[in-house]
Amino acid sequence: MKLNSKQRAFLRSKAHGLKPVVHIGTAGLTDAAIQSLLDAFNTRELLKVRVQEGAPDDAWETADRIVERLDGVSVAQTIGKVMVLYRPFPDGPELKLPG
Repeated sequence: MKLNSKQRAFLRSKAHGLKPVVHIGTAGLTDAAIQSLLDAFNTRELLKVRVQEGAPDDAWETADRIVERLDGVSVAQTIGKVMVLYRPFPDGPELKLPG
């Protein structure tokens, strides 16, 4: 799903107060990290993910790899070591994105 600039701005504003729920450590994007992301996406549509200092990839590379491995995930923002990911619920999204 490709987000336009209005949608990214909307998601960034919604994610502002969120804390990172998944941390990518020195092992990088492991199967366990992917499973943690899937578990988190079962209960929420918008996630903050932090890439730790010793991680092998930066936040942009990690975000690209997450988008490749998980269906329906979009990157709303990447700042420093933190990324905001969005995946709407399949049964009907709670967040109504602007056009």
